[in-house]
Amino acid sequence: MKHYADPIPHGTTTSVHFFGHPAHAMLVPFPIAFLVSVFASDLAWWYFSDPFWARMSLWLAGGGALSGIAAGLVGTAELLVVRDIRRRAAAWSHFVVAVMLLSVGMANWGLRLGDAEAAIVPMGMYLSGLGVLLVGVAGWLGGTLVFEHRVGVLNEDEED
Repeated sequence: MKHYADPIPHGTTTSVHFFGHPAHAMLVPFPIAFLVSVFASDLAWWYFSDPFWARMSLWLAGGGALSGIAAGLVGTAELLVVRDIRRRAAAWSHFVVAVMLLSVGMANWGLRLGDAEAAIVPMGMYLSGLGVLLVGVAGWLGGTLVFEHRVGVLNEDEED
């Protein structure tokens, strides 16, 4: 079953890399971990009522937003520079969902800057839950690009 356009059999080599390793793939684990952890620390605050968890959510939201911007800039450069990536519907879908995720992450962080505890219920929980959902969708689309379309892989003939 093919979800998008036919895969490119040889793969699409990344153009934004460090010593042959794709930069976008190296950066995305940070915002994923931070933004998912915001929801977990919000739940911990809700359960324990300890201000530590509200401060943790504030720092995780900020770390997720800022590291997400870094990963997003690299991903956007990749999308705009590499023609074979631009022609994939999954790439554009991934881009749109990632921009939505960054918007939610920035709003979540901004909401918490004034009073981290007061921001959690209900809006902070809603935004962090939405962030987890968007992380899942963006990750699924990113996985589609890597595993189905072989985007950002090292071609066998280029390994030498």
